[in-house]
Amino acid sequence: MKRFLIVAGEVSGDLHGSNLVKALKKLEPEIELFGIGGDRMKDAGVELTYHINSLSFMGFIEVLKHIPYLKKVKRKILQLVDEKNPDTAILIDYPGFNLSLAKELHKKGIKIFYYISPQLWAWGKNRIELIKKIIHKMIVVFPFEEKMYHQNGIDAVFVGHPLIDVIENYQFIPKEKFFQSNSFDMNKKLVAIFPGSRKQEIQKILPEIFKAIKKLRNDFPLNFAIAGINSIDKSLYQNIVGDEIPIVINQNYELMKYADLGIIKSGTSTLEAALFELPFFVVYKTSYISYLIGKNLIQIDKISLANIVAEEKIVNELIQHDCNSEKIYSEMKELILNEQKRNEIKLKLKKVKELLGDAGASEKAARVILSEI
Repeated sequence: MKRFLIVAGEVSGDLHGSNLVKALKKLEPEIELFGIGGDRMKDAGVELTYHINSLSFMGFIEVLKHIPYLKKVKRKILQLVDEKNPDTAILIDYPGFNLSLAKELHKKGIKIFYYISPQLWAWGKNRIELIKKIIHKMIVVFPFEEKMYHQNGIDAVFVGHPLIDVIENYQFIPKEKFFQSNSFDMNKKLVAIFPGSRKQEIQKILPEIFKAIKKLRNDFPLNFAIAGINSIDKSLYQNIVGDEIPIVINQNYELMKYADLGIIKSGTSTLEAALFELPFFVVYKTSYISYLIGKNLIQIDKISLANIVAEEKIVNELIQHDCNSEKIYSEMKELILNEQKRNEIKLKLKKVKELLGDAGASEKAARVILSEI
């Protein structure tokens, strides 16, 4: 029986990890998997040592505060590796932790596959040499990443983006039923709000969005909905918006499919919105010190994945001090009133989808891993 260590540290990693696990088990039903993930990976058959809820920190300062805990987690995983002697390790995104873990796994002679690359193109390439030394193969989800790694002498393969499969296989609630169950008015445009998947993000970003919404509501006939997630208690959202905006739990794709416009926190959700061709703009806010550190380290002028893949600024980005109620209001007002701008954004987002390759990323990644162990 094959035994794999698999580690994801965030909501998106749990999603892609669960689909990879399903693909692996379809090809090799007897595989045993253990490690770190979320509910989806657990449901797919991973024995979780830690849940992603205990690892989801935002910003440099927040991560620094939790270094002792992260070291404890790493020690426990390495102890399990010694006990279970896995055939390989699959690390999914979450580079701060996973690259540190990879160093120790490499010392133990474990072959490491890295699925969903650290964003070296954004944060600089000082980790390239480390990856070259310790990672057996990079399995990447953006075409430009494969080129970057090959140029640096690193074995990498582009398998397409797993979100394409996730969306294609998703069973949507019909629009009318979705609107009725959430008390939306079918005659009004729907604005979808994605304030993030971490508590700190929501607490920083949602209050500014809410202030803008109160003004937008007075000026335009609109439905608003906040995309909530299971792992965050509804009370966190309600403490900010009260009962004034519906919090739609675990129906993100319905929101993106049926919404007319979006306000979306930087991250995977911007790529998902691009795949739905939803006109949106990006918001992002973190602690001031984390922002200053990030600003000095980041090496690209765009943070939205939709913009990065397209290599142009398709959607506007309201970052840090620009992420305020006045600018959010102005940006949304422009999207509401300017039909030509909405159509241009939709057209360019369609091209983003084309750049992300064909369906089947999870199965391709699983075949790569199984063929090399």
